[in-house]
Amino acid sequence: MSQQGQFSLLTKRRFLPYFLTQALGAFNDNLYKNALLLLIAFGGISAKSDSALLTNLAAGLFILPFFLFSPIAGQIADKFEKSKLIKWVKGLEVIIMGLAAAAIVMGNVWMMMLLLFLMGLQSSLFGPVKFALLPQQLDDDELVGGNALVEMGTFIAILVGTITAGIFFDFEQGLYWIAGGIVVFALLGFFSSQYIPNASANDPELKINWNPFSEMVHTIRQARENRSVYLSIMAISWFWFIGASYLTQFPNFARDFLGGSTQVVTLLLTLFSLGVALGSLLCEKLSGHKIELGIVPIGSLGMSIFGIDLYFSVAGIQVMEDMSAMAFIQQPENFRLMFDIAMVSAFGGLFVVPLQALIQHRSDEKNRAQIIAANNMFNAIFMVASAGIGILALVVIELTIPEYFLVLAIMNIVVAIYVYSRVPEFVLRFFIWMLGHTLYRVQDKGLENIPDTGAAVLVCNHVSFVDAMLIAGTCHRPVRFVMDRSIAEMKGLRTFFKIAKTIPICSPKANIEVYENAFKRIKEELDSGEIICIFPEGKLTTDGEVDTFKSGIERIIKETPVQVVPMALGGMWGSIFSHKDGHALTKRPRRFWSKVTLTVSPAQSAANVSAASLEHDVKTLLGDAL
Repeated sequence: MSQQGQFSLLTKRRFLPYFLTQALGAFNDNLYKNALLLLIAFGGISAKSDSALLTNLAAGLFILPFFLFSPIAGQIADKFEKSKLIKWVKGLEVIIMGLAAAAIVMGNVWMMMLLLFLMGLQSSLFGPVKFALLPQQLDDDELVGGNALVEMGTFIAILVGTITAGIFFDFEQGLYWIAGGIVVFALLGFFSSQYIPNASANDPELKINWNPFSEMVHTIRQARENRSVYLSIMAISWFWFIGASYLTQFPNFARDFLGGSTQVVTLLLTLFSLGVALGSLLCEKLSGHKIELGIVPIGSLGMSIFGIDLYFSVAGIQVMEDMSAMAFIQQPENFRLMFDIAMVSAFGGLFVVPLQALIQHRSDEKNRAQIIAANNMFNAIFMVASAGIGILALVVIELTIPEYFLVLAIMNIVVAIYVYSRVPEFVLRFFIWMLGHTLYRVQDKGLENIPDTGAAVLVCNHVSFVDAMLIAGTCHRPVRFVMDRSIAEMKGLRTFFKIAKTIPICSPKANIEVYENAFKRIKEELDSGEIICIFPEGKLTTDGEVDTFKSGIERIIKETPVQVVPMALGGMWGSIFSHKDGHALTKRPRRFWSKVTLTVSPAQSAANVSAASLEHDVKTLLGDAL
């Protein structure tokens, strides 16, 4: 897949039927929900005085099942085979939409409301299983690309469903078009679900707790067990808070500041949805086909920068009363505002996709769907909270909508600082990603030789102060580095290495306590199933050649016999961080985006290696790459 790109997934049965099923579901949800809102506002099915009440009630009824039933839905998704469960859920959608079509034709608004609640229930049942299925059907290097396509498909489906509701509503026989449409698209979703391959149950022996409130508490407790997963859920929910805040305000924003045309509202929705789709698709390219948390801070930073600029761009727009979308686009003064809206959502896509993939990848397989259910529940809570904050800001405090957009951008900075201070891994990966996309471009060979699970020791030649960062940015698993204490405690790099859980070491003559503590920590990490990387030369090379490997590596594998993986880092000699032409860090950088190679040899049994044999293996791998 890494050679063909994420769109190649759309040609595979293990992904395409699933993709179509979830996209058709999102489309139909929004076709029915927005058609109902239009019927309430303009269709004469209710008294005008009841319009505001029914509109807000409809929004609440659709979101309420995500509070009540997501924890139960997560248990069901973990207990049963997933493809069959999806077929049942899509069959339920056909029944609900059949009844909804009858309610629309009869003009029975309360029946439509009840069925909207049931549609929300059906969506809450589908949510956990659709995301828990992805890690079972996709390889690790496909997970980011798969999530990006799902995010893209969801937002485009939401947009097209919303627009289609308006188009059908304006037809002469609009009620029949809407009624027929929701049934047809429900049937198409049910049909596509029949081709989803089997995906085994995560925990067939699970006993379902049918009490939604006690299970809600249990689900939250499960999510909090893994700090990075829990804070990722909070960060994703914050994305939905931001997204809901923008989307909710677009109609009034267009009315009060952009000329009041419904076409301009549709234009804003289109820009926002296409922005999320674009950002989502860029994730795979920027992450190198792996779950790269380094682009998450880039996403949050971009959301704030363009959110702040959106506030200032309003002053320069050119509008007139009842301006069409085309007329709005044709004014060059409006380009900045349109670009800002698209970029806020595009960086939102960069922000949310790696977090979705991280939750799927790091959640315990037995309760993965329940963790995803917790994510869905918090998403719903944050979306409802966005409405409350919007009322507070716009009605009580009386901010203008552009001022509210500015507040959102500033709030986003505060939230980002909090999340990254709590999970330093995001900042760590950001600096690693920046290093690998400015000064260097790392090309790897044999990376699949690093075990996906279990303990292992990586051994590599040592050329520069940033060798650990480059290796960490290339490996798909967290790595604990053993390095000379003088490097690990260097001013400016000390914090980075501490966050990375680096293990400092020195010679026993210099400090026997540091030396012994290093081996103690190495054993603890290996016993915990982690990967250790050691530079057996013990110091940076001063001439570009591989120095003699010291015997410390032999002690490590004697105390904890695990697999050993030789690696060779080439292309770093001569960089600002190496000792060529003077002491490292005292020279000006002479090259940017230089080619660096990381070559990985197959893992070897601990019984078959020694310091001398590993030195020979690394030299063989390195060849003339220096």
